Amino acid sequence: MTPSRRSTTQLNPLDVGRRERQIIEIVYRLGRASVAEVLEALPNPPSYSAVRAMLGKLRDKGHLTQEEDGPRYVYRPAVPAERARKTAMRTLVDTFFDGSVDRAVVALANLSDADLDPDRLDALAKRIRAARQEGR
Repeated sequence: MTPSRRSTTQLNPLDVGRRERQIIEIVYRLGRASVAEVLEALPNPPSYSAVRAMLGKLRDKGHLTQEEDGPRYVYRPAVPAERARKTAMRTLVDTFFDGSVDRAVVALANLSDADLDPDRLDALAKRIRAARQEGR
């Protein structure tokens, strides 16, 4: 396995362009992917060599790792999905909600497509109570 060339301790999810973000999302969704698999999953894909170059760039930035699988390279997320979610959420909350989790939750609840029936609201309230008891 070829390690990434950069430490993955503090990846900034906003440090990527639109197409790079799409590629990262595809690799997370698939768990691992070759250039051809990413190319197939991309909307309006660029050339094979452009996708290969973007995967290499994402590897160099520390977002992906690369390993050999026979004659091809396969890419994997460099950061576990749970840690990536937490980093992305923290960046989102800090950037768009001035660090206020309350404001972010209210914004999510106010989305027009939010399906927050009474059972879901009760489940959320239960999770909030549990978080309070854990000191979060």
